[in-house]
Amino acid sequence: MPLNPKIEQVLDMISRAKRPQFHEMTAQQARASYEKSAPILEVASAPMFSVDDLRVPTRDGATIRARLYFPVEPGWAEPVPALVYYHGGGFTVGSVDTHDALCRMFARDGHCAVLSVDYRLAPEHKFPTAVDDAFDALRWLHTHAAEYGIDENRLAVGGDSAGGTLATVCAVLACDADIELALQLLIYPGTSGHQQTESHARLADGFLLSGETIQWFFDHYVRDASDRDDWRFAPLDGQRGAPAFSGLAPAWIATAEYDPLSDEGDAYAEKLRAADNLVMLRRYPGMIHEFFKMGGFVPDVAQAHADAAAALRGAFGIE
Repeated sequence: MPLNPKIEQVLDMISRAKRPQFHEMTAQQARASYEKSAPILEVASAPMFSVDDLRVPTRDGATIRARLYFPVEPGWAEPVPALVYYHGGGFTVGSVDTHDALCRMFARDGHCAVLSVDYRLAPEHKFPTAVDDAFDALRWLHTHAAEYGIDENRLAVGGDSAGGTLATVCAVLACDADIELALQLLIYPGTSGHQQTESHARLADGFLLSGETIQWFFDHYVRDASDRDDWRFAPLDGQRGAPAFSGLAPAWIATAEYDPLSDEGDAYAEKLRAADNLVMLRRYPGMIHEFFKMGGFVPDVAQAHADAAAALRGAFGIE
């Protein structure tokens, strides 16, 4: 299909603005730029019963910020399910603030609590810090769920882009740690350590996420070239330390037709299926990377939001 007309307008606006791309900035400049621009195309922020910023301990003695959303008053007699969410941003930009509206939507429409995790970013914190922070937050919530009125037996992980990568890895680590998850919600996840697919070649420029920016992200994140072959960086094709990828939580995977990451998202779905995992793959026509955060300007994004929320409710057993 052709590009969605509203997506075309987004790309035209970006082109007209003539702002530097991430790979033309320092990491600090890119973060500031993303923090400023992230809310512009978002859906309106859904009201919540409560939103609390917490501090979650990590294995190296640090603490990281996490934001806990409750769409309604917690049901202490009947604990609620929860989604642990990891924001996108190439492991280098993004925060719980840039993904606030999206997490509010998941909480409201998924009928669940959401814990949004502010894992530490590169280049100050190289691989595998983001992975360790992501799993430490999941394990912390599993341990402390009852204290917050959350059902430890109805947890899901999710994320977009680099956050989708972290969610895929946490789903595997959770299985190994006997933490049973209801779902892995993967939104255009990065899964490959080497960008050699047809979609990377065809969509390397002009569709928001460029090939140069992808390499800029990765150069900030990895310690050296060998990290690209670690399965925790590249769950699709990473061989170093790779597990079996079997017995995992069901996966709901969204890819976008005009996203360089689309082919690796599709390939990861096939890898999960080959290991006898349940997978629902949805490719959204006419869309680009980051489209989940454009629902305030692109009406057709509402369908993707509804699909993701329905997947959460179904996994949690909510009618």
